[in-house]
Amino acid sequence: MKQPDVCPCGSGRRYAACCHPLHAGENPAASAEALMRSRYSAYVLKLGDYLLATWHASTRPSELDLDADSSKWLGLTVRSHQQLDEHHSTVEFVARYRIAGRGHRLHELSRFVREDGRWYYVDGEMLA
Repeated sequence: MKQPDVCPCGSGRRYAACCHPLHAGENPAASAEALMRSRYSAYVLKLGDYLLATWHASTRPSELDLDADSSKWLGLTVRSHQQLDEHHSTVEFVARYRIAGRGHRLHELSRFVREDGRWYYVDGEMLA
């Protein structure tokens, strides 16, 4: 897939200077919010290996089949980022997407943990 000019994460920055260095393994995410944004961009760009690598081992699925996913991701809004302590954080977000022409919203409070200096997605609670 061709790299986008503007980063899909909604930062307004160029992809090459935003999520690409994380996706390429050049830099770890500096915060749970940065990881969450990069994971959203990875869904948009169908970067399954990155998603699995940034998913905590305790909750990580054995595989992802993003090629079978027909979702068209439309945008991301980060509602809040809360640093609970040095190693735990939450991010509340709304991601909009379309499947077969029908619009949907994913509203989630995601939990993240930092281990060995790297943030990992643990799980999330769906919100109304």
